[in-house]
Amino acid sequence: MPKHAFILLQPACRTSAVVFASPHSGCDYPEWFVRRSLLNAHSIRSSEDAFVDKLFEMATDHGAPFLMAGAPRAFLDLNRSVDELDPALIKGVRKVGHNPRVASGLGVIPRVVANGRPIYRGKLTLEEANRRIDSYWRPYHARLQELLNDSIQMYGRAILVDCHSMPNEALDGIAQSGRPRPDIVLGDRFGASCEPDIVDEVEQAFTDAGLRVARNTPFAGAYVTQNYGRPSRKQHAIQIEVNRSLYMDEHTIQPRAEFEAFRGLLSDVIGKISQIGRPASQPLAAE
Repeated sequence: MPKHAFILLQPACRTSAVVFASPHSGCDYPEWFVRRSLLNAHSIRSSEDAFVDKLFEMATDHGAPFLMAGAPRAFLDLNRSVDELDPALIKGVRKVGHNPRVASGLGVIPRVVANGRPIYRGKLTLEEANRRIDSYWRPYHARLQELLNDSIQMYGRAILVDCHSMPNEALDGIAQSGRPRPDIVLGDRFGASCEPDIVDEVEQAFTDAGLRVARNTPFAGAYVTQNYGRPSRKQHAIQIEVNRSLYMDEHTIQPRAEFEAFRGLLSDVIGKISQIGRPASQPLAAE
């Protein structure tokens, strides 16, 4: 089994209400899991948000915690509800209504990776699915809510920044319409998960860095933003999708030569986002 349910990086001093999290960057693939799969060790990583953990880990330098998945997305998807069980993959699960994510094989225990390639040779038992959920999903989300509760207690509000990466090809529809491909897509469930002023400030942080930003198209946010975005309770959630072509070769899953420069650019952005979560009277952390 993957060694950890999550990895939490804490700042030396918590100075921001912002919590950064990466539910899809886990890359601990047990050998037995790969052997059991129809995919090889390389292709099984295609749905992983590779290197997003490295891109955002400097959040701690800016006074904010950073929570990362321990298990890879192909093993368990932390951006899905525990109820999103796929009857085409898991024995004993009945189809209830129509869920497009589950129908496409992207439930909490995914049936496929990118481009619809199947992961397994056969079905899984419900017991195995529940074991993964209990061992990885529940601890991750329990810790995430604790971090948000801490923010509310310390600063009167919490701002969750859910960090992801997107394939460049996912933006083909935008390019075909004649618009430039965005570098960043911000998802706030079309205004439901985060106050507009916060989203505006996050967008400004990216545009100040020279990055093109779009909102909610083609990614508006999934379970995490829907579940944790509660503006009326002073708990906000915004999803960030970073175009993978900016920092990695999507075919080899290796960083590009520009990786460190892009990482440095993002550090400045992360600093500005962290500043959104600081009280006006609080001085900047040493950054």
